[in-house]
Amino acid sequence: MFLKSFIIAFLLFVVSIVPAFADTYVNGYTRRDGTYVQPHMRSDRDSSFSNNWSTKDNISPYTNERGYKQEPTYNNNAYRLKGY
Repeated sequence: MFLKSFIIAFLLFVVSIVPAFADTYVNGYTRRDGTYVQPHMRSDRDSSFSNNWSTKDNISPYTNERGYKQEPTYNNNAYRLKGY
């Protein structure tokens, strides 16, 4: 009984963390300018900027390269200037 409960709990745990590591394989392709882009892995698209491998302080698990992109800053005063 204990072993069966342990296995079920372990499987539920594994299934729950798999989406956190959702990666997508990108096939190689040729750009309009004729440059060939090698096949590669990338993180799945979502609405968060900070969880992508190219974001500063993140490290790609496939290339071991550190991210370089700064998170964009938004000017909250832009609305005030237009009188909204």
